[in-house]
Amino acid sequence: MQERHHPLLSASLGTQRELISYHFGKPSSRQVYIQAALHGDELPGVAVAWYLKQRLKVLESAGRIEAAITLVPIANPIALAQHWHGMHLGRFDTASGQDFNRQFAGFGPALAEQLESVLTQDAEQNRDIIRRVVRDYFERTEPVTELGSLRQTLMGMACQADLMIDVHCDWEATPHLYTTPHAWQKIEPLARYLGSEVQLLADVSGGEPFDEACCEPWLYLQHAFGGRFPMPEALLPVTLELRGVRDVSHKQAEEDAEAIINALIFSGYISGEPAPLPALRNNPVPLAGCEYITTPHSGVILHRRDIGEWVDAGEVVADILDPLTDRLTPLVAQHGGLLYARHWVRFATAGMLVVRLAGKEAIRDGDLLVP
Repeated sequence: MQERHHPLLSASLGTQRELISYHFGKPSSRQVYIQAALHGDELPGVAVAWYLKQRLKVLESAGRIEAAITLVPIANPIALAQHWHGMHLGRFDTASGQDFNRQFAGFGPALAEQLESVLTQDAEQNRDIIRRVVRDYFERTEPVTELGSLRQTLMGMACQADLMIDVHCDWEATPHLYTTPHAWQKIEPLARYLGSEVQLLADVSGGEPFDEACCEPWLYLQHAFGGRFPMPEALLPVTLELRGVRDVSHKQAEEDAEAIINALIFSGYISGEPAPLPALRNNPVPLAGCEYITTPHSGVILHRRDIGEWVDAGEVVADILDPLTDRLTPLVAQHGGLLYARHWVRFATAGMLVVRLAGKEAIRDGDLLVP
């Protein structure tokens, strides 16, 4: 195992943060990138990453790692340090107000200008050429903020991979994941081993999240040059949502880490015999099929349905209680779906997102992710 330190741009005099990455296996054309806690207050993935590090060290010593695997247990030291009167504020950058998992801009067109004259008729050779150009792109880009340097450093590592796993969690939720239609077939074993209840697919979900930004250049270059040059397979991105913010334990972290290891074995990144492949809990559904239920006024949230239950159209999922006016407002599902996530607080402000349902048919367009 190699440990590497990546200093971030100092935001203020006398301060300096850094990313720390761990590297397993020998240099290889096959590469895997795994990170946790891009949203700094989402800690289940941090515990999983620690167990992964221990397992990967053992596997490396046994000579079983067949790819270059990069692990970043703390992907966002900026967010990890944001606390206000005892509350951890890990989703948004307090300096800019930006969501840490948004605004990762695509850069495929910038790469295409450099690649047109150097691509060959060999797909594997083209993979190496693209990776080199991607590396050069990030090395010559000068960030002007600490957040910008964080994004640049993470993208510089992740965009080299064949498989990119970004580990998150939700407020209160079943295990679920986000990926793209082109990647789903090869991500499915991971969904099975993790027991993911909901598989949300979208080509473009809006907001420029990290996972889509990592595969954007590969997909763009396939589209731009696929008719003239043999192109490598596009990067496979997946965002794992490992239940809710409070679901942090030794037992669960060890089980999730073992599920990821089994998926890597199944896909040939690690040699050996994987555990038997479990059944898929539920078939993938479009991210555009998710129904987001918000509250029309402030009050106490009284849930009527539990996480993991199927909710039909017209059913009440929760009530909002205003004890001053005796108003009890039902929140009614308009389309229905599997209740896969809900807010962890029990007091709602007007317009707050309370419950999310995953339906089977698309009902929305535009920006599909939670704001």
